[in-house]
Amino acid sequence: MIDRLFRPLLARRLREELAGKGQGTDGQGIDLARERFAMYVPADAPASGKFGLLVWISPFDAAAIPPAWLPVLDKHAMIVVTAAGSGNAENVYSRRIPLAMLGYANVAKAYPLDPARTYVGGLSGGARVALRIALAYPDVFHGAVLNAGSDAFGSAVLPPPRPDLFRQFEEGMSLVYATGSRDDENLARDAHSRESARKLCITDLRTEEMRGRGHELIDAVTLDRALTDLSAPRTIDAGLAACRERRTREIDAQLHDIETMVAAGKKQEAQDRLQRLDERYGGLAAPRSLELEGRP
Repeated sequence: MIDRLFRPLLARRLREELAGKGQGTDGQGIDLARERFAMYVPADAPASGKFGLLVWISPFDAAAIPPAWLPVLDKHAMIVVTAAGSGNAENVYSRRIPLAMLGYANVAKAYPLDPARTYVGGLSGGARVALRIALAYPDVFHGAVLNAGSDAFGSAVLPPPRPDLFRQFEEGMSLVYATGSRDDENLARDAHSRESARKLCITDLRTEEMRGRGHELIDAVTLDRALTDLSAPRTIDAGLAACRERRTREIDAQLHDIETMVAAGKKQEAQDRLQRLDERYGGLAAPRSLELEGRP
């Protein structure tokens, strides 16, 4: 989780802090036997024999699956699992993300899943957590339903992961933004999120507006459209190669500027720029960003 969810400079500091306290990084704080999940499994398996899966993250502590969703889940042969005690008041890194990943892992053990139809999603603050998971685990999830909640890419909370994972995200992840037409604040957040995504060469972005709705849970009709969007054939954007080249040039130029500052003895200015670069490009700027931070 440290390597996937945190920008490289912060991840290194976290590891150093844990090592200084004599703590390892291979354990977890979740006692799974004490946790509770709600799950729905369609009665009929799909023709392929493999179910889809939607790991849902709620902003509330109760674990529940809306009855209105069930016909849609049956139609798409989609299992849903959601954890209790995973609301907005809980810690993102010690509970909400681990519980979502444990929900996925245990369903995957019990049922045959279609990897291409394995998704994560959530409402409001849960959607923001789902987006972090999607970016960090594109080798597990291939789509995300962002219901009235999103963040900007290339920020402190959503830095790009290492290059191999980010390439998987670019090429294999579909994002559906589903927000009420009256939810002005989150519609603006969604627009900013999509704009920041495109600047980083993330292009498979869909929107499903819930007409006449406010800040509320996705309805069955919109969920049906979102799942249809996620299962649609994906095409690589024709401008992706050129966008990647531009992005690489930007990273190289910023790293060069920082190297120049370090050589000129402008250490504080270099450090400030390096922190901004780490938030903006995360793992895409490593390992050079890590080497620069370590220079005297």
